[in-house]
Amino acid sequence: MTHKTDPPTIEILLVEDNEPDVLLTLEAFEDARVPNRMHVARDGVEALRFLRREGEHAEAPRPDVILMDINMPRKTGLEVLAEVKADPSLRSIPVVMLTTSQAEDDVRSSYERHASGYVVKPVGFENFLGAIRAFEAFWMTFVRFPPRS
Repeated sequence: MTHKTDPPTIEILLVEDNEPDVLLTLEAFEDARVPNRMHVARDGVEALRFLRREGEHAEAPRPDVILMDINMPRKTGLEVLAEVKADPSLRSIPVVMLTTSQAEDDVRSSYERHASGYVVKPVGFENFLGAIRAFEAFWMTFVRFPPRS
C-alpha cells in the first residue's frame, strides 16, 4: 500500500515596496496548488534583516525562494541580490527578480549577480495572475529546493 504524503510547505520571501503589488501577489498565491507561506519585506534593508534573522525577524524561517523587486527604497533589489549571493549561508537560496523594469541593464545586472530568473510584472490582474501561476507551475511543482539549514 502506498501512502500519499502532503507536499511540504514552501517558504517564500516577497521583497516588494508597492502595496498593490504585494496584495496581488498574496492573492495570487492564496489559491496555489502547493502549500506555501508568504513572508513580506517592504524594502531591501528589511529583506536582509529577515534573511539574517535579525531583530524582530529572529525567528524567521529560511525561505525556499525569494521573489524580489528591483526598485525599492533604502536598498535596491540588485544590492540585496549581490549581498545574498556573497553570503555563504544565503547564496543557495534561489532569487527571482519580479519587477516592472524591462531595462536591459537591469536584466543583465540581475543575471551577473546570479539571479535565478527575471520576470517582468505583467499589467492587469489577470495577466499578473497568469504570471504567478506560471511561476507556481515551475518553481513550486518541478523545482527541488536546497535543504533548509
